[in-house]
Amino acid sequence: MVTKVDRNAIKFNQVSIAVVSTAAFLADFPLLAGLLAVVLAIATARPAWSLFRGIYQRIVLPPGWLRPNIVDDEAAPHRFAQGVGATFLAGGWIALVSGAGAVGWALVLLVAVLAMVNVVFDFCAGCFVYYQLRRAGLIRRPAAQE
Repeated sequence: MVTKVDRNAIKFNQVSIAVVSTAAFLADFPLLAGLLAVVLAIATARPAWSLFRGIYQRIVLPPGWLRPNIVDDEAAPHRFAQGVGATFLAGGWIALVSGAGAVGWALVLLVAVLAMVNVVFDFCAGCFVYYQLRRAGLIRRPAAQE
């Protein structure tokens, strides 16, 4: 179902994910990657509880550092993409604490890179996968569009 989505909120979220993921890697701090996975999982399940959305709405918008960019879009693909990111980060964290550092950091950095691809090129890889799964009939359209 097409709704109103703030593209700048999505981009702020993506930049935040990339910064935290990269910081976890540079500091060699696996717990940060694990915490980010939890933050994204919570935001996927309950968008109103999103940490980055809260920061965007309460800290970034009031002084006018960014302005909302409201467009007609579907929220579901973006939530799906965020859930995929949470899954990859969780997998990365598990690999890191299991001693598979190269695999773990590769997954964490993949999330950072794909987040920045979305910001820079307006291509959401998770959204692309969502639409392909929907096209294949594995994800149903919302009732309003059937």
